[in-house]
Amino acid sequence: YPWRHVPETQLSKYNLTEIEAMLGSYTKVLFVRDPFQRLISMFMQGMGSSPSFSSFVQDILDSEQHNTSTAWKPLVSLCRPCLVQYDYVVMFGFLRQELGHLLRRAGLPVDSLLREFTDTQAQWTYSWLSEQMFSELSLQQKQQLSHFYRWDLAAFPFSSSFLSG
Repeated sequence: YPWRHVPETQLSKYNLTEIEAMLGSYTKVLFVRDPFQRLISMFMQGMGSSPSFSSFVQDILDSEQHNTSTAWKPLVSLCRPCLVQYDYVVMFGFLRQELGHLLRRAGLPVDSLLREFTDTQAQWTYSWLSEQMFSELSLQQKQQLSHFYRWDLAAFPFSSSFLSG
């Protein structure tokens, strides 16, 4: 296809026929992560100038009214899972298992590539961090975050998310 050599990557720059042809010719994989864990990860990486997690969350909630950064936008608004028919949806926390399946389907060696993934340890760490960070937030912030990420929480099975309550 001629568009494969074009540097533009946003689908919105193409017409519907081109979009359908592109999406039909690729294996589409969507990696999803609990939105609350995404926020914790961004805070830990210093993606903001806030001194506390609570003020970091408040900055995000305040920016919701304006031009929200794609770093913390709801996945549903970024990846459009209702419009794009993904071949695979890989959940953080099941990476080792799901990536193994994907690698086997692609005919790639699985064991040597997946040794470094330790989902159990990551899940425990994020569970503990989530509990600590969630306790810093006010009831209003918790409710606002749940509302902000409501479509992600409805679209994906984040049953253990602190925002699902």
